[in-house]
Amino acid sequence: MTELDLLRLLQLADSALPIGATAHSFGLEMLTAEEVVGTPQLLDLIRDYLAEAGLLEAVACRAAFAGADFGAVNERLSATKQARESRAASMALGKRFLRLVFDVSGDPRLDRAGDIHSSAAFGLAGSVLNLGEEAVVAACLRQMVAAMVSAAQRLLPLGQTAASVMLWELNAAIASVVERSRGISLDDACSFTPMLDCASMRHPGLGTRLFIS
Repeated sequence: MTELDLLRLLQLADSALPIGATAHSFGLEMLTAEEVVGTPQLLDLIRDYLAEAGLLEAVACRAAFAGADFGAVNERLSATKQARESRAASMALGKRFLRLVFDVSGDPRLDRAGDIHSSAAFGLAGSVLNLGEEAVVAACLRQMVAAMVSAAQRLLPLGQTAASVMLWELNAAIASVVERSRGISLDDACSFTPMLDCASMRHPGLGTRLFIS
């Protein structure tokens, strides 16, 4: 990977990328409102999320990178995202992400992709931009984790230093998931995150909300 490739990947993996990720907590807001999850439980929650949902997203990212049929990838991801909010958020983020990458690269393959989940969009963009597959998968997961930690900072007493320490500790978990995702087909990948899924389903009934999901 060249220095230019690295800089481009770092920009795409930035949690502050203007695609609307900061509007979503993927169930975390409901869990904090119900006092099920607090700052002490957050690190373990995200580690478990990475081990389950993160693995599925990594496999989907690889599939899109390799040129798999986006319809099949979307169907698989939609089937595993039990909450409507989570499905809609992932599709919205994927569409905005590809639109942004198309705007900066001008590659027509990105403009023709249509509706696509966020992890698949990241894999497609990485392939189109000729970035390394392993680095793209790691960056995709890093973006997902950073978005969750950012949401937690607005929901829990989690300062900037503590958030940075948490992200640093999660890097090992991300690397582990990247390694585990090698050689797993999309048909064999699965995810079991009932607590977050159920929280996402209850989220529309929350009286006051900071997040869409």
